Amino acid sequence: MYNDTIAAIATPLGEGGIGIVRVSGPQACAILGMVFRHASRRPASLESHRLYYGSFLEPATGRVLDRGLAVLMRAPHSYTGEDVVEFHTHGGIAAVRAVLEAALAAGARLAEPGEMTLRAFLNGKLDLAQAEAVMDVVRARTSEALDLAQRQLGGALSAAVRSLRGAAVDLLARLEATIDFSEDDVPPLEPAKVAQPLQQLAERARRLAETACVGRVYREGLRVALVGRPNAGKSSLLNRLLGFERAIVTPIPGTTRDTVEDVANFRGVPVMLIDTAGITETDDPVERLGVERSRAALATADIVLYVTDVNRALDAADLALAGAVGAARRDAPSRSLALVLNKQDLPALLDPQPLINALRPAAVVHTSALTGEGIDALVDTVRELALSGAAAPDAGAPVVTNVRHRDALLRAAGHFEAAAYAAVDGMAADFVCIDIRAGIEALGEITGESVTEDLLERIFSQFCIGK
Repeated sequence: MYNDTIAAIATPLGEGGIGIVRVSGPQACAILGMVFRHASRRPASLESHRLYYGSFLEPATGRVLDRGLAVLMRAPHSYTGEDVVEFHTHGGIAAVRAVLEAALAAGARLAEPGEMTLRAFLNGKLDLAQAEAVMDVVRARTSEALDLAQRQLGGALSAAVRSLRGAAVDLLARLEATIDFSEDDVPPLEPAKVAQPLQQLAERARRLAETACVGRVYREGLRVALVGRPNAGKSSLLNRLLGFERAIVTPIPGTTRDTVEDVANFRGVPVMLIDTAGITETDDPVERLGVERSRAALATADIVLYVTDVNRALDAADLALAGAVGAARRDAPSRSLALVLNKQDLPALLDPQPLINALRPAAVVHTSALTGEGIDALVDTVRELALSGAAAPDAGAPVVTNVRHRDALLRAAGHFEAAAYAAVDGMAADFVCIDIRAGIEALGEITGESVTEDLLERIFSQFCIGK
């Protein structure tokens, strides 16, 4: 299926120092000879893993498209495990596309999303968990997220899963021996000696799955919506949290007419901050659209920061909004909420207790977007809510960052527990073995020992083309 030669642009399109076109497959060397000309060496004599300077040519006419570097990486010592060629051109859009078109004209086809990494998996260069970590490295937005991705790419998770799977396979083999050789005086295993290791396997799988609550936050980040009445200081707070002027700030209520989003790093946790238009009743059709988008942001946020101005007494509209936000939170119990009492640099005229009663916030933070007071405390509060109080992952320890891996571990744990109960209940070894095999199969889905074409297609379709 994957015995042809593929090519793709491996760097983002746009102006830059260099652009890279990657070619992989059995015809990579031949395409190198048709597309690249070195001043003194013939393509067949180019050494592997060495950069050469030359010209990139249009195969049909010999017209020079660009000048740059080419490198040949002969199989199996390449990313994909196949012969791989990379053309390093100038970074403009036209130059990179011209060299890609030349490679396609020379016999390659355009790679599918993730096909380079898929071939690396199929050729044994990476297991499936490591292959998924490649995209996590690309998408990492903080150094902590990058560290977790590098752990998985280095095989920390795979080693933990293989240890679990190996112990389960050993136990299965011992059980099957009592079945296959029962006539040769192989004594059956005592139920306790079967159930205890199975319960231990289930517990190990569950403990590993539990790391996902922290791992996914670092990998995927979370959405934090700043909501409240107009002129509560939400935009000023957003700018202070980001460290630059992202939102327009004026003393005029209703300045923010639409949601404004940007990514911040909250001590390693990537956070998408969403500044919303003040939620209020209005006859202005444009402002009404902004309010609707604010409500939509509130409905999809992982954490809500309810921002209010301490320099203004509460009124009926405040309490109505607090009631609506509290109701929205009850519809999504996992959504955390903090009350932010902003403008601490001004005289306090607000009694926050009615808001606390209506919102039941997980935390109350006092801030001044103008002076920076309480900003560090707000960052710490959001981070703690995101991680549910859990500590940062231990250095080097395996951490699950992928919901697919977590679900497979939980399924494996369930099967091992079911097998343990079957053993304790005195069921025949054949029935115990059924659940053990299912648990082994679930663990194999993580590293790729047991995998379907549909699963591979679903995983690698999420990759960018060229990776």
